[in-house]
Amino acid sequence: MTSSYTYLSKKLPANKPIILSSFSLPSSPSTLHFQSEPTYKYLSNKHLPAEQCSRTRNSPKFRVSFITDFLTKNKNSKALEELVEAIEPLDRGADATYEDQQRIDQLTRKLEAVNPTKEPLKSDLLNGKWELVYTTSKSILQNERPKFLRSRVNYQAINLDTLRAQNMETWPFFNQVTADLLPINSRKVAVKFDYFRILGLIPIKAPERTTYGSLEITYLDEDWRVSRGDKGNLFILRMVDRTYRVPS
Repeated sequence: MTSSYTYLSKKLPANKPIILSSFSLPSSPSTLHFQSEPTYKYLSNKHLPAEQCSRTRNSPKFRVSFITDFLTKNKNSKALEELVEAIEPLDRGADATYEDQQRIDQLTRKLEAVNPTKEPLKSDLLNGKWELVYTTSKSILQNERPKFLRSRVNYQAINLDTLRAQNMETWPFFNQVTADLLPINSRKVAVKFDYFRILGLIPIKAPERTTYGSLEITYLDEDWRVSRGDKGNLFILRMVDRTYRVPS
């Protein structure tokens, strides 16, 4: 890390104060190098005194923050890459053996350990439409059905401002269910289903006896979410539409 930072400093013009506005880092610190030339923004003295710019750039707090952010992002990337590679051939979990499930759970726990969003129910990152890429839920995977009768893709949408959620199946049945969310803490919600839609068209009110389930968000970033249900099921989802709104 030190040698790479020295390499960067050699690129800096000696006679002008600068602010580093954009550069990219590779996924592994062992092969740290710039993938494109850094972009610099030059400032005149009337905008920012040179000594102030130097103090900001060289301050211990700046250096510690830079290193911490890089290492955290690198851990996230590595753990996420391993997990995505492991689930890719498993048909959302339908083809997973018991050993596969155990390995996925271990890799997921590694990712959860570096969760960048400690209070997901306070974050706008949770809003939108997510595609389910892996689960252990038998009711979603529908393994007892022939493959041509199973849903091809499953989505879940969440809107925090209305505390609403929606689960959606695609071909061949396009079934849907909407629910109210009741926050338990900053990571966990109780889920109360209110309407089912058969073929995506025919609304059926959920029976009053429908019990509450719960869902805990254990990992959240801009593109990926991990949740665990009260029955022990694991859900791994990928963001596909941040503008989607759940019906009221």
